Amino acid sequence: HRLKQGQKPTPMEVNRTYRALTASREISGTLHSLKKLGCEATYLSVDITDFDALQPQLAPVIKRLGPVTGLIHGAGNLADKRIEHKTEADYEKVYDPKIRGLQNLMECVPMAQLQYLVLFSSVAGFYGNAGQADYALANEILNKLALRIKQQQPTCHVVAINWGPWESGMVTPALKKAFAQRGIDVLPVADGTQMLVNELSPRYHDTAQVIVGSPVPRPRAVIDGTLKTHRLWRRLSLAVNPFLQDHVISESPVLPFTCAMTWISNSGEQLYPGYQCALCEDVQVFKGIVFDHNLAEEYVLELKELAKSKAEIVIEGKVFSYGPTGKIRYHYTNRITLRREPSAAPTLKDFDLTPDHIITTTGRNFYQKQASSLFHGSAFYGIERILNISPQRVTAECCAHDIGHQQQGQFPPGAINPYISDIQTHPVWIWLNHFHQSVCLPAKVARFENFSTAPYGHPFHITVDIVMKTATRLVSNITAHDANGTVYTVVKGAEATLFPLITPVTHNGSHPGKAA
Repeated sequence: HRLKQGQKPTPMEVNRTYRALTASREISGTLHSLKKLGCEATYLSVDITDFDALQPQLAPVIKRLGPVTGLIHGAGNLADKRIEHKTEADYEKVYDPKIRGLQNLMECVPMAQLQYLVLFSSVAGFYGNAGQADYALANEILNKLALRIKQQQPTCHVVAINWGPWESGMVTPALKKAFAQRGIDVLPVADGTQMLVNELSPRYHDTAQVIVGSPVPRPRAVIDGTLKTHRLWRRLSLAVNPFLQDHVISESPVLPFTCAMTWISNSGEQLYPGYQCALCEDVQVFKGIVFDHNLAEEYVLELKELAKSKAEIVIEGKVFSYGPTGKIRYHYTNRITLRREPSAAPTLKDFDLTPDHIITTTGRNFYQKQASSLFHGSAFYGIERILNISPQRVTAECCAHDIGHQQQGQFPPGAINPYISDIQTHPVWIWLNHFHQSVCLPAKVARFENFSTAPYGHPFHITVDIVMKTATRLVSNITAHDANGTVYTVVKGAEATLFPLITPVTHNGSHPGKAA
């Protein structure tokens, strides 16, 4: 029509016309397919965010076809921009179709008559995504609405499906390529359709939220040459860190040394997405954090950048608090190296997995059974058996289990898993008790090199070499590896302070605890 009038259409106008035509054809094809299946369907073209427009069009259809017993709400718009560039109009364009649109539908259709309510959410709502603050917010509201509606209408099958990107619609070939470069899987239409059908199965009636798709990784940090110092404040609570009930010393929960170490390394990783902690050096305990009346109101983590390049970032981390008089109390230090690319795991050459049957204790019997037992509770169970032990070395077979995010509280794993790392120190305790009837507390680590994390639910091995022992001090090297010697982590210069084994204290009022 424009060409006949002697006007030249712009590429944007051509694209808009093309999209309208293809959408119309898709709608006609869908209606035709439904008719062939014996279904009667009506298509309404209406702004779902406008109740005054929606209700008059929907009412006669309900009158003709009968009550609506199922809703699939898949409306959505994008306006991707960095948050500082977003306008109020951008926000409304994204927010309104999902949230205001759902509210309008629920005003037109009584909730009590619904048998199914399916909300199309997004992995961006669960994980977040750069440039999509409004989109993530709207989808997370859908997630929470699904959980709340399910509580209010327990007989209705309610589910918010957190979809990853589909191989259609807004995902162009260029965008699909970009997703592949970021490690994000794109869902084929046929697979996504079948997954939707599966989610409507009665066996999933009580699942109000499901994720279908891979996590959305944060874009890599942009590195400049400026060295910065960051300060992060954290309030610690026993209530939100249930794992601490399994790390009780002299009747008080104590923050594990490995959690303090990963507190610093995780914070560095969060400051610099795309970089992982590969090395911890000069890790020291000055004053451990005990969850008793001395617990500070808040703790400060200072991260001072020492060196920075595209390949790696070196940061000195210190955790401290302020005493009643305002004096600084240092708790932990840790110099971390974040790397953009992980180092290849070495192979341990000198290790021995031959059982010598000297220590016959197995599994949970290593923990909380007597005065000489490991004091740890179930969150830190890991030793399965001691394969061999000598004055120079101890080798253990271990298996860790995932305690879950809720129990981990404020200390989830990052590149380094603090719970598996704690298990790696347990053979030292067993060796010390076996040969010297002593117990110990960690003091410092010269070097902790991380290549990967031992997998949950699968055996791995710990080889501990004793470097030096005095009456009050023990130094060892600890290597975690698989049965072929492939190394997970290497700890050099792990130093512990020794104490004689004395009358046991109680753990949670009933089990033997750590004497110190």
